[in-house]
Amino acid sequence: MTDPRRAMPSVSGLLDLDEVRALLDTHPRSVVVAAVRSAIDEARREAASFDGGDWSARVESHLRASTTRSLRPVINATGVVLHTNLGRAPLADVAIEAVREAASGYSNLEYDLASGKRGLRYVHCVELLRELTGAEDAIVVNNCASALVLSLSALAREREVIVSRGELVEIGGSFRVPDIMARSGATLVEVGTTNRTHPDDYRRAISSRTGAIAKVHRSNFTQTGFVAEVGVRTLAPIASEHGIPIVHDLGSGLLIDLSEYGLSGEPTARDALAAGASVVLMSGDKLLGGPQAGIVIGKRTCIDLLRRDPFARAMRVDKMTIAALTATLELYRDPEVALREIPALAMLTASAVGIESRCEVIATSLRHEGLSVSTVASDSTVGAGAFPSKAIPSFALCIEDDASAIEQRLRLADTPVIGRIFEGRLLLDLRSVLPGQDRLLADALSNALH
Repeated sequence: MTDPRRAMPSVSGLLDLDEVRALLDTHPRSVVVAAVRSAIDEARREAASFDGGDWSARVESHLRASTTRSLRPVINATGVVLHTNLGRAPLADVAIEAVREAASGYSNLEYDLASGKRGLRYVHCVELLRELTGAEDAIVVNNCASALVLSLSALAREREVIVSRGELVEIGGSFRVPDIMARSGATLVEVGTTNRTHPDDYRRAISSRTGAIAKVHRSNFTQTGFVAEVGVRTLAPIASEHGIPIVHDLGSGLLIDLSEYGLSGEPTARDALAAGASVVLMSGDKLLGGPQAGIVIGKRTCIDLLRRDPFARAMRVDKMTIAALTATLELYRDPEVALREIPALAMLTASAVGIESRCEVIATSLRHEGLSVSTVASDSTVGAGAFPSKAIPSFALCIEDDASAIEQRLRLADTPVIGRIFEGRLLLDLRSVLPGQDRLLADALSNALH
């Protein structure tokens, strides 16, 4: 039997095909040649089942795969608003424009315009953070985990940090808070038990080697039943008596109380600071609704130590992050504007009735095409570890037939749509879909169902 690989065309032979040669008009020759080689290699691996096929289509497929950017925009129809795997909080329009301005030219990132001398990038955002949280000072680094490492390095390096066993949590991607804390050079001293920690546990652990008390907000899970923990307000006088700072890892970065929308239990940054923490740490891309960043607010003496720590330079943020964060924080000067203009907050506080209406508009248009799509009640979640036990009433488009196949088609579309399969049905929850994407979602769903 003749080996089918003997019939494989050469690279030059495929480059002579009119359809392949046409690709050279829009792509560099080296990229097209690489796609040709990939197509031939793939065919060789399929030798036993290879039937020739359309070589130009094979080459074009490999070319498309090699030239498509790996980081692509997607439509988040999971119902998880702050979906970590999908990039967490989308930016507000003003933040996007601020990034464009910062990226398109030079800026006074580290230049003092008043004195004409070198300045510090750490001064940007500070006045806004003071105004919005009541903090004496602030610093912004690249994420909340680095904010924790920097804080403990600056305040307790080569000393002991007291932390409750019930707060030694594991966050996404198998990263564990005790491992992150240990990188700071501090020694962890665990107190209490998994489910119960008392004020006396902290008092007994304090010694001449104690550098700080760490309080980690359990944002990504809840404890119920026979439990007890010590809040910052109770810890503050204990720490003050011994001259020990309290490092409060707040996590989510909530600046507006959302209890009237059914989201309660997460302290705001202002409340956390007012309770007596020396420094409060939070993320920029969670409930705050801005870019990825680690924000530290607190006492001026503590923040000054953070600025002077060698880790600060390794963890510093770039001009685009500062621009986006500044523009986002400015929106918080008017809470009503923030709730309307910051996408994450707008999605979290949108009425279920409004979401149902959006679903019905899409479902009706698809039913007019003869497609089977319905609107069903759904439960959305905040995501990113915030309000872990809160389900937000919502609505979703529902596809019951061939759910797995349709889910895959949507995921692999030119504009990928990410939904979730629940009880054998594909659900596309519109709470996490930006309103401006409804038409895109409808078109993608129509193509997938056809």
